[in-house]
Amino acid sequence: MIALDGPERWGRIAPGALFVLGALLLCAVAAVDESGLSRVLFVLVPFLAFFAYGSTVAIGLGVGCVAELAGAFTLWVPHWQVRAEYISDLLMFALGVVLALAMAAVAVRERQALTRLEGTLAQVAELSAARERNRLAREIHDSLGHHLSAIGIQLEKAEAFASLDPRGSAQAVSHARWSANRTLDEVRASVRTLGPGSESEPAGLSWALADLVHHLGGGSRRISLAMSGVERRPLLVLYRAAQEGLTNACRHSGATEIGVEVAYDERGARLKVADNGTGFDTADEGFGLTGLRERVRLAEGSMAIDSSAHGTVLTVGVPW
Repeated sequence: MIALDGPERWGRIAPGALFVLGALLLCAVAAVDESGLSRVLFVLVPFLAFFAYGSTVAIGLGVGCVAELAGAFTLWVPHWQVRAEYISDLLMFALGVVLALAMAAVAVRERQALTRLEGTLAQVAELSAARERNRLAREIHDSLGHHLSAIGIQLEKAEAFASLDPRGSAQAVSHARWSANRTLDEVRASVRTLGPGSESEPAGLSWALADLVHHLGGGSRRISLAMSGVERRPLLVLYRAAQEGLTNACRHSGATEIGVEVAYDERGARLKVADNGTGFDTADEGFGLTGLRERVRLAEGSMAIDSSAHGTVLTVGVPW
């Protein structure tokens, strides 16, 4: 039983108590040793003191042990200063004290380094977990949140036009069904590829934006899409930016005209979403725009928002 839980028991004893216990044991061994060889064990006194009280006390005890041995020689060994064996013993004891202090200093530094390393690893783990939580929250907002907002917009349109325009109402219900299916597809894709950096790019930004504009437009709201340049590769960050800009314009601004422009050049791609809505206070950005800024920052791009009572313009640029 002692062998199993001994380390835990010793770990609960104060360092000062351990030092006192060790010093008493050394004195007991020296008392029963008639050969005098056990005095070499006293180099452990400053060694133990280093852990219990620090370097200053340990060095003081080391000097004291050497001085005590020299005093003992002076009291009990006449003319020991001219006898080589006693001088050699004193020098070896002093060297042992120095080595013991050096070993203790190394052990303390290693323990401190290990403690710092454990603290750093804990911080890294915490930051990684927080980053993953933020990523998942951003994905839920940008994907699931957008489609749920689109479903709400289309169902409101269907309800408003149910008696006035049955065909437009049926089309709105069809668009809501499309958004629901897209939501399921993106949830399944996220589950299949769950992990940092696992989100998939749209099959093509031009096609994805055209599809998005088609299913969000209609009724009293007109959404236009303009593309220029040659698309080199799909850019998920621009698609998410378009989702955020269109959802905010459709849901909150009361805009009737929304324009989406994408331009490609040799440096990268640039997206602009402009509406004629009522605007908002840019100091009160919600989670969606905050998450979008983080996306753009990770892509080493730029983002700007200009909002007034006459409308809002969201601009996002991303380098290749």
